[in-house]
Amino acid sequence: MSHKEYKIEEHKLTLQDTLENDDYGLIVSKDGELKGIWIPESVSDKDNFPEEIAELCIQTFGLDPNAEDESRHGHTLH
Repeated sequence: MSHKEYKIEEHKLTLQDTLENDDYGLIVSKDGELKGIWIPESVSDKDNFPEEIAELCIQTFGLDPNAEDESRHGHTLH
């Protein structure tokens, strides 16, 4: 077990513990596949992602979260 893994286990942090009220979370498989996007509860317009988040998803995963549902190719947005 690495030092980093030990510190996380010792403090037993959850994903929500590590996020601020307006942070997004990307759920990525061990193979680097985007599995979902966690949207903060504080966001009123859950259909439109900030440009920075959208650009990250486009460049890294080839997915535009602001596109129409058909172009999301079955990815889940939470």
